[in-house]
Amino acid sequence: MTTILALVIGFALDAVLGDPRWLPHPVVLMGRAISALEPRLRAAFPPTQRGLRAAGKVLVAVLVISTFVLTSAVLWLSGFVSPWLRLAVESWLSYQALAACELRRQTMAVRSELLRGDLPAARKAVSMVVGRETAHLDEAGVARAAVETVAENASDGVIAPLVFLAVGGAPLGLAYKAVNTMDSMIGYKNERYLDFGRAAALTDDVVNWLPARFAGVCIVAAAPLAGLDGAGARRVWRSDRHKSESPNAAQTESAMAGALGIHLNGDATYFGRVVHKPQLGVDTRPIEADDIRRAGRLMYVACVLALVVCACARMAVLLALGRM
Repeated sequence: MTTILALVIGFALDAVLGDPRWLPHPVVLMGRAISALEPRLRAAFPPTQRGLRAAGKVLVAVLVISTFVLTSAVLWLSGFVSPWLRLAVESWLSYQALAACELRRQTMAVRSELLRGDLPAARKAVSMVVGRETAHLDEAGVARAAVETVAENASDGVIAPLVFLAVGGAPLGLAYKAVNTMDSMIGYKNERYLDFGRAAALTDDVVNWLPARFAGVCIVAAAPLAGLDGAGARRVWRSDRHKSESPNAAQTESAMAGALGIHLNGDATYFGRVVHKPQLGVDTRPIEADDIRRAGRLMYVACVLALVVCACARMAVLLALGRM
């Protein structure tokens, strides 16, 4: 029950506080650890395909295991002092594993610049939350990039962490964040990271396989509750959820596209290379800046549904085991 309560408190804290810049954040520490370990591991293994892939595997193992063990130790020590202290610490760590408020804040900043008519500022704002090159995007391209990142990160940044927090508490939730952070930093198919980042990218695909599908279902279920097209979300999710090179990304993006009545994806430029992505959804109208706000509202409703399902599922397991 402590884990369930910590999960609910953490979600509420994220919704209210977001990510204050002055607070230390575990993801920042993970990023620093990755940056510190990368050159050391590259130096420790031969600069061959096999050596770089082995180095990448070591990085994944070290960061995930150390995150899980360290978080478990912190919770154990807190519980040794007081069960209330443990609850407070696990609530705080659960809060740090979630990113709904920050995702909405940053994408709404993109919307604000578009509504002001300041396209260069909108491009700069969206560049803070997407990996593609944004310098040549038009207004529709900027809005589409922002909506896509809301759809993708509804899973990676909120619903997937909720699943892992519900299953294994803060240790498993932060271990998931370690995998996700590695993928965002080194999981690229470019010359530098094609081999070194391969293990991180594959691990991220594996751990997100079930949460991404759960997130897609949550977005479909949330669409009518958010005042959007539930039938469209369900139709496009069914037809387009596998139309992606990634095994997971189209699960949420297709549902989002159908709910909004727009298309997502298409060609995008990464590190000077144009990547061709299949279009998800069909346009019933042109995309606009307010679609970013609608996407954020849909994301929040879907995340609340996911929270309820995760909490109820954990309670059902505890009841079945006779621990409640």
